[in-house]
Amino acid sequence: MSECLLALGSNLGRRRANLLRALRRLEGLPGGRVLARSRFYDTAPEGGARQPRYLNLAARYRTSLSPMGLLVELKRLEAKAGRRPGRRRGSRPLDIDMLDFAGRRLRNPWLALPHPQAARRAFVLAPVRDIRPDWRPDGRRSAARLLQKLRPSEREVRALP
Repeated sequence: MSECLLALGSNLGRRRANLLRALRRLEGLPGGRVLARSRFYDTAPEGGARQPRYLNLAARYRTSLSPMGLLVELKRLEAKAGRRPGRRRGSRPLDIDMLDFAGRRLRNPWLALPHPQAARRAFVLAPVRDIRPDWRPDGRRSAARLLQKLRPSEREVRALP
């Protein structure tokens, strides 16, 4: 069994329902167990793109799958939620990124661990701070510290009840 850290987001349809359904479906994967989840965060799309706002959360997750096995299952969950191939940063009903997998370092054409962009994204760092404030996506600074280092315009995330 391995513990990993996931970032989930949705900006199409019933965003909150999409994320809660994804968490339930994660529980159905081999050895799958959501150990903790963050609050919901309302966030602007990355880069000021003209698309609906996102709802994001982070989850600590336990699995018996390998990193690549989990990646395949995450892509299946996204497709089942209605995500279609298209623009890399386009709108989507569900996006699930693997941020960390048992502290492993991995680089291949399909997966990079820890997630290479996590340290620069408030929509990842704010939810992670709720459940793993000590996680160090850059290997040096904690999620909480990295969030503080972002410019105010980059930190625009709003926690929801």
